[in-house]
Amino acid sequence: MKNRIWIGVFLVAFVALARGGGLSWADDRPNLIWILADDLGYGDLGVYGQKVIKTPHIDRMAAEGMKFTQFYAGATVCAPSRSVLMTGMHHGHTRVRGNGGGSKQALQPGDTTVAKVLQQAGYRTALIGKWGLGEEGEAATGLPRKQGFDQFFGFLNQHHAHNHFPDHLWRNESKELLPNDLVPLGEDGGGYSKNPKVYADDLIADESIKFVTENRERPFFLYWSMVVPHANNERTKELGDGTEVPDLGEYAKEDWPAQDKGQAAMITRMDSYVGRMMQHLKDTGLAKKTLVIFTSDNGPHNESKHDLTRFHPSGPFTGIKRSLTDGGIRVPFIAWWPGTVQPGITSKHVAYFGDWMATASELAKATSPTDIDSISMVPTLTGQSDSQKSHAFLYWEFHEGGFKQAALYQGRWKGIRTGSPDAKIALYDQQNDVSESDNVREKHPEIAAKIEAYLSQARSPSANWEPIWKASKK
Repeated sequence: MKNRIWIGVFLVAFVALARGGGLSWADDRPNLIWILADDLGYGDLGVYGQKVIKTPHIDRMAAEGMKFTQFYAGATVCAPSRSVLMTGMHHGHTRVRGNGGGSKQALQPGDTTVAKVLQQAGYRTALIGKWGLGEEGEAATGLPRKQGFDQFFGFLNQHHAHNHFPDHLWRNESKELLPNDLVPLGEDGGGYSKNPKVYADDLIADESIKFVTENRERPFFLYWSMVVPHANNERTKELGDGTEVPDLGEYAKEDWPAQDKGQAAMITRMDSYVGRMMQHLKDTGLAKKTLVIFTSDNGPHNESKHDLTRFHPSGPFTGIKRSLTDGGIRVPFIAWWPGTVQPGITSKHVAYFGDWMATASELAKATSPTDIDSISMVPTLTGQSDSQKSHAFLYWEFHEGGFKQAALYQGRWKGIRTGSPDAKIALYDQQNDVSESDNVREKHPEIAAKIEAYLSQARSPSANWEPIWKASKK
């Protein structure tokens, strides 16, 4: 009897140790890689209609996987979009609802992130790249390793991340100095280098590959948060060209302004990183064990003053970053999982960043929080779309320059409210008007009334993010 007891104790301890990452063991749960571009538009990729900028590796990823055509970011700007991704709560419920800085832009100890859920389920977790949801000082509650990540390398502060040739990056909670001579501009951590040597996203790509290699014997979650093709805003102010890239590649020969060459080169360089990861997963035999997602945190920017008419980064949609029309929030979304996600599939399933919590939890056989706005996409990814559930509403808000709200109803009807909490919405039928140019409120008052009723109760109060309405121009 005593021997049986000791054997039982040993087995329990062994399983606990294995799940905690101390041992490798057979595990049929997939590895999860979420690749996030920064300010990349729906139309910036060849597979989504781009005619000028070359993205062969991501185009191949879509050909070998599934391309979504109606997938939405969590918000139209950086921090809240990432907060929605991490918490599985929509923009009116998540902790961080704008780019506010300090503790306003930091996750808190009581927040449950997808990284915490996966970490508790035995996954090795890493954030490599840009964070933006907690840093030193009053915002330290949101530091990555306090929010479910076993390791971190990259940028804590989003203003620091505007510089692609920084003088340091963070490794966990310590600064790692880089041999770039930074010229500081302003007081927000911006600046640019007059002697660039080390490109941040090159290092971030290297670290991402390294993490996969080191953890190939156990399930892992990699949140690879790139900074390209975000502009260096301080450089734009100083030089009129906010793009930063080690070389212009094939675009050097083009008769374009410098910022157009730089924008194209940044995106093609980003594409090469994705190609490296796909090839690495194939070479290491991990491809069939790994779900890889590629997407962007919001719509395209114009902060480097590049020519939007040359690239058409929003595709057929209206608006860019900071818009609540689809140009600001509808983003490319590609799922790649050889042997599970069928190749060459285009999905019209309507989903958004918040759905990652339920999706990752189901794949990891973990328990996700109950008070979230998240629906698993596993049925769609695994070819069981007939059983796929969908959202009645999706929700966004925006706090810069006066409060605005938007909601998508039944994947078709888009309502946008500005001016005041009782203002009539503008209503767009996205099924027949993807550019959102024809306000059909008067034709469909019953639909408008449903969206207005939803908007009146969609958000929970937040002391840090109270609506400040601004009267619309007459």
